[in-house]
Amino acid sequence: MKKIDQVYINGAFVKPHGTETFDLISPVTNQKTGEVTLGDEEDTRAAIAAAKQAFTSFSRTTREERIAYLQALQQAVSKREKELVNVMVEEYGGTLQFCRMSVQFTISGFTSMIETLQQFDFEKTMGQSKVRLEPAGVVGIITPWNASNGFICGKLATAIAAGCTAVVKPSEMSAAQTQLITECLHEAGLPKGVFNIVNGLGSVVGAEITRHPDIAKISFTGSTVVGKTIARSAVDTMKRVTLELGGKSPNIILDDADLQKTIPMAIFGAYMNNGQACIAPTRLLVPENKLEEVNALAKAAVQQVQVGRPGDERTNVGPMVSKKQYERVQNYIRVGLEEGATLLAGGEGKPEGLEDGNFVKATIFTNVRNDMRIAQEEIFGPVLSIIPYKTEEEAIAIANDTTYGLAAYISSSSSERARRVAARIDAGRVCINGFSHDPQAPFGGFKQSGIGREFGVYGLEAYLELKTILE
Repeated sequence: MKKIDQVYINGAFVKPHGTETFDLISPVTNQKTGEVTLGDEEDTRAAIAAAKQAFTSFSRTTREERIAYLQALQQAVSKREKELVNVMVEEYGGTLQFCRMSVQFTISGFTSMIETLQQFDFEKTMGQSKVRLEPAGVVGIITPWNASNGFICGKLATAIAAGCTAVVKPSEMSAAQTQLITECLHEAGLPKGVFNIVNGLGSVVGAEITRHPDIAKISFTGSTVVGKTIARSAVDTMKRVTLELGGKSPNIILDDADLQKTIPMAIFGAYMNNGQACIAPTRLLVPENKLEEVNALAKAAVQQVQVGRPGDERTNVGPMVSKKQYERVQNYIRVGLEEGATLLAGGEGKPEGLEDGNFVKATIFTNVRNDMRIAQEEIFGPVLSIIPYKTEEEAIAIANDTTYGLAAYISSSSSERARRVAARIDAGRVCINGFSHDPQAPFGGFKQSGIGREFGVYGLEAYLELKTILE
């Protein structure tokens, strides 16, 4: 039984003032594997005070010093790569293939920010004036459970590159992962108070970060509902906010695409990270006159999707993170049936032999209308909706008919045609003929998928304030 009873404040692991505990439950067995003692408002205020004090000197560090810190962090995390993968599989239930990729992204978050920082100009001439880009201040970093350490390291790397200090509130459900990554970050030997990590509830630690006047900026990844709450509270002290929120991403298969290739890829893509991914392409838009062929290919492809224990190399879809998330997904499957969508594969209940955990059958609905709840609301599980369209214009209209706008995907045999359609999609990132990631390109959403961008130059600028000097 793992017991985590420390928070990280001012360069040291300390016993929290908070006394409330949170049970860590295995998503595979639903058995208790440990518990974490949660920090409270007093712990949060202590972390903020440490970050504020550290900011005085850290904000004046040079580019070279910050690069050295980022290199030290990257090396410290890289040394424990295998452990980071294993704890993510065990605690979160991510598949081996996904967790390996996720930890690689975690490590590359430092190297890509080093590349950005090396080429970044903190002073520019505009008109007759000098414009300086200076650290915003103490940053509150609030991260979700679906790729916890990747979010922590990506946001922290950007804060450090900007010369900011940070207070991190990770998901309490990721406490074992957080403990390990904190040990890595501590080993890098940064000055005391530059980063502080407090396990705790969003309603306690997150709320204190959001309202505290010494926090200058918040970087949050999570649900749109929580993001709106943060934005409302943050405005009282005029905090800068970066919000990366939910998604209901369309995957447009144009009529000239190779269905034999694109449909299997679309099925596996929709189930990325056990379906618990904000960028997952869970709305598959296909030509109406090819729906029958698409259904046959999708049904064949889903039979190759293995739902199973996350530590098995063959597993494509592991369990939902919690019983609550499992029930949420089951409810949406029932909603899809009630709305009249055709169940092509999967459905309610657990796969045979996996009854103890939070496992969901790989599910596909077809003949889905875009006004159905399963097409409009973020399910966050392995549930795909196939939506037919008549013309390219209608496909674009359906793709944009959503409150979200985080990501989109387009498949076509003509790159020129795909780019033309991409230009008309309301999404922060559009992938053509596959699933790609560029750590130097901005990431974030249109509409209710968020505010601001992360990664690269645009991500770094979000942690900086502009100062104009006139002579």
